[in-house]
Amino acid sequence: MIFNARRLGIAVATAVSLVALMTTPSFAAAKVQRLVTPGGIEAQFVQDATVPVIAMEYAFGGGAAQDPKDRSGTANMVASLMDEGAGDLDSAAFRERMERRAIELSFNAQRDYLRGSLRMLKENRDEAFDLARLALTSPRFDAPDIERIRTQILSGLRRETTNPNALATRKFLEVAFGDHPYSRSSNGNLVDVPKISVDDIKAYKNRIVAKDTLKIAVVGDIDPDALAKLLDKTFGALPAKADLVTIPDVTVTKPPKKEFVTLDVPQTVITFGTPGLKRDDPTFMAAYIVNHILGGGTLSSRLYHEVREKRGLAYGVSSSLIWMQRSGLWIGNTATRADRATETIDTVTAEVKRLADEGPSQKELDEAKSYLKGSQMLALDTSSKLASALLQYQLDRLPIDYIEKRNSIVDAVTLDQAKAAAKRLWADGLLSVVVGRAPQAAAAPVAPAPKAN
Repeated sequence: MIFNARRLGIAVATAVSLVALMTTPSFAAAKVQRLVTPGGIEAQFVQDATVPVIAMEYAFGGGAAQDPKDRSGTANMVASLMDEGAGDLDSAAFRERMERRAIELSFNAQRDYLRGSLRMLKENRDEAFDLARLALTSPRFDAPDIERIRTQILSGLRRETTNPNALATRKFLEVAFGDHPYSRSSNGNLVDVPKISVDDIKAYKNRIVAKDTLKIAVVGDIDPDALAKLLDKTFGALPAKADLVTIPDVTVTKPPKKEFVTLDVPQTVITFGTPGLKRDDPTFMAAYIVNHILGGGTLSSRLYHEVREKRGLAYGVSSSLIWMQRSGLWIGNTATRADRATETIDTVTAEVKRLADEGPSQKELDEAKSYLKGSQMLALDTSSKLASALLQYQLDRLPIDYIEKRNSIVDAVTLDQAKAAAKRLWADGLLSVVVGRAPQAAAAPVAPAPKAN
């Protein structure tokens, strides 16, 4: 019976997704409303009846930065368990209810936020919001579910010990943030996760899930009055105030600095970065544009041209700005043959320095602006994507009409501002973490495996 319900749920959800992709126009020009319920719950809302779907994204301040120092991974365990049974419904019954109605409910722990996501067909909205209410107000945290989730997390952490990408990221965060909470992986570690108790899980949830830090975004086929009633019912019984530990601001370690992690793998992974910018920095958009020019993930970026097309050192290379409540980071990644790792990092370093010294050209700036304006249309073409974006804009403390203003903000960046942003980001060089075979072994070929007799 559960198997058939699951198949039905997947089929319905897939059908709705396909209809949405075929018929839903971009929401980039959508009018965002500010909704305040009779109970005082505030949300940003876009009403759209193109398809009979409602998407809600919401977040509570806190996240993995609120993990106790010797219990890293607590937020991740809480997020993994909140949809594993609630109220009178154990894990199997809770999930069967979701699957029977094609309801998608999930939680995840980020550095600064505990985020939730809810998606449903319009006809199932009452049941969907009620399941979210149960998960938020009365999660069960049953012992068998805790141990099952803990086993899954530990299995993933053990795999990471031989994964060069995971090792590079962990080491880079340690180098960048020292003993600040941002240096710790949101997933925890093999020492701390086994120690997390049910009391730790309940205490974290009770401290974090409260109305004063709650942000909500809803997009879909529902009128404001009906939505207000559902929001009050879902979130109204939560505690008024969270009990958060103060997290200090932190500046990323100043470059240059290089770390090496020995791992006997044929592909060497290189993670590199510099101090970045917080989202409210007045030069953020200029930095965002010059990152696109340098390594923003497109085939036209400077790093892609120099590392892959010109020298054939790697299959891909990319970079991005990461902004948090208490810091900002610019980070990039690539992977190459062990014997070409030094050449690769030297190439990246040289190209970063060239852009810091000279800045971009006017042509590069114009092309980057054009791409970033056009890509927003694709980034907001479904209700779920728009809801996620609206939530992020709220967390970033951007104005409610930011979607309408974004392209003009991009256009307003001058060449001088772009050059200044490049210099600010990259003038001091790079922090880098290299994970792979030891330098003296990198030049030697890997010994062939012995033949079986």
